Amino acid sequence: MSRRPKVYRTEGDIFRRRALAVGIVLAVLASMCIGKLSYIQLVAAGSVAEAATASRTVTKPLQSQRGTIVDTNGVVLAQSVERYTVYADQKAISEFKPIDCNGSNDSVCHSIDGHDVEGTGAAAVARLLAPVLGMNTMELGGKLVGTSRYVILKKNVVPAVKRSIDKLHLSGEINYELTSDRSYADDGGLMGSILGGVDSSGTGVAGIEKMTNASLVGKDGETRYQRGANGQEIPGTRTESREPVDGGKVKLTIDRDVQWYVKKALTDAKKKTGAKWGIGVVQRVKDGKIVAIADTDTYEAGSDQAKLNTSQAVTTVFEPGSTGKLITAAGLLQEGLHKPTDHFQVPYQMELNGQTYHDSHEHETKNLTLAGILKESSNVGTVMASKNYSLKKRYEYITKFGIGQSTGLNFPGESRGQLSPYQSWDLRTRNTVLFGQGYSASALQMTNVVATIANKGVRCGQSLIESSTDAQGNDTTPKPNQPVRVIDESVAKEMLDMMESMAEQYKSIVNVKGYRIAGKSGTAQVAGSDGALTSHIGDFIAAIPADNPQYVVTVVLKDPEGVYGGETAGPVVATIGEFLMQKYEVPNSPARKNAIPTEW
Repeated sequence: MSRRPKVYRTEGDIFRRRALAVGIVLAVLASMCIGKLSYIQLVAAGSVAEAATASRTVTKPLQSQRGTIVDTNGVVLAQSVERYTVYADQKAISEFKPIDCNGSNDSVCHSIDGHDVEGTGAAAVARLLAPVLGMNTMELGGKLVGTSRYVILKKNVVPAVKRSIDKLHLSGEINYELTSDRSYADDGGLMGSILGGVDSSGTGVAGIEKMTNASLVGKDGETRYQRGANGQEIPGTRTESREPVDGGKVKLTIDRDVQWYVKKALTDAKKKTGAKWGIGVVQRVKDGKIVAIADTDTYEAGSDQAKLNTSQAVTTVFEPGSTGKLITAAGLLQEGLHKPTDHFQVPYQMELNGQTYHDSHEHETKNLTLAGILKESSNVGTVMASKNYSLKKRYEYITKFGIGQSTGLNFPGESRGQLSPYQSWDLRTRNTVLFGQGYSASALQMTNVVATIANKGVRCGQSLIESSTDAQGNDTTPKPNQPVRVIDESVAKEMLDMMESMAEQYKSIVNVKGYRIAGKSGTAQVAGSDGALTSHIGDFIAAIPADNPQYVVTVVLKDPEGVYGGETAGPVVATIGEFLMQKYEVPNSPARKNAIPTEW
């Protein structure tokens, strides 16, 4: 058996074989790359391009502006103004190199007062930006150093400053977000506790801002653009996806001029009488619209104090005292238990079911009509006249006039007052409610008691919002409580006559030249800071003109010197009434005729 001769490979053969193997591998790889490239270019080009674009595309929200609040005459009370939050991209800033200006590259170059910018990175950007932001260059430079893509430099920047930043040509390094700042026309805290304020997110948290938040809030939009490797926006890639829609408009029933005058009158009265605080309300008779609602607090709208302290006219309740006798007199007349001319012999003091009642001043027995009892504001006379006035009816009329009921305003923090069921009244409370003690009410509620009488016996729902729309333009005006007849028109007319006699007692200090006033004073003890009955309320409520009531004015003072409402709050009501008659050009009153007798 023969053997094959042994073959020896030379180094040249080995090299050629290895080269061939490598060549084959490279050829295969090249074929694969060509195939992949062909696939990408011919088959998957669209999807790959979309994926690349998507990886560079960012969505940026566009903030809407909160709506506007205006008074009944269209005077702006609250509005959102354009502001910006300026922020820096530290990573992009670290790579920043200023471009010297040569006269033909003004749209991209950088300079300071016509000179080239020294340095690079954060130092150069700080030199450009600090004067525009009004910041220290060294301090700003420290904020620009780092690796964060989002560092806030300054908030609430006005549009003029934003435009100045644009001229620095730092779009890849410095950017801004549109925000808004809530601005109020509320010098001196004119309406702070009424307007309230918003939180850091722009949501209403108090007052009108909270009450009408759904109407005022806008709808944010968004924009999309592509960004480069350093996060900067690529020019020409921005697309507007959805425009923001600003919030609606809320128009109040309040007249800012009247509000200002009432506020001033209260402030002056507080200083003159030494009162702890004062409340004033002006309501239009025919429709229940609140023309002014003020107190002596001076919280600036939008401030923390305004967000925490609601208007006292809405939240503070007190025993109305003798103004509550209006409800009793109206109930007695409406139920046919008495006529205004019925006769009573009224002593200073009386005993009933083991309880003692007396008038504010000691006097001999007086021969008074029911009209006279109201004029003299006699507690004893009121109890005597109510002998056949059942507990149920007493409660019913207090309720009918709105005490213990919602005003329908839905104002944040609004109080309904306090009125317990008549079944729980003790021997004393069942009679003290006849002259305004044993229950409590707000200044708004007591204003509507007199407005009901002035409106021919019909209680209108009170309102603070004249009209409102939301961001989509929908009508969002709240509906006030429906009008309700409480007493007959004839009874309301008799009540106004009786109230006019009462107001005439104070004509030397409570008068408006050329106009008749129908009013009622009230004084009541209330709890002091120690919880005991060491404080008092003096109030006066009037319809003016008495012959054809257009407005009801209420003034309440806490702990005034002089105590009695007619002497302390009455003159303030007259001052406000005079302003109203002049402002709204109300015709003068005719002379009074055939007044109901108050004595016999």
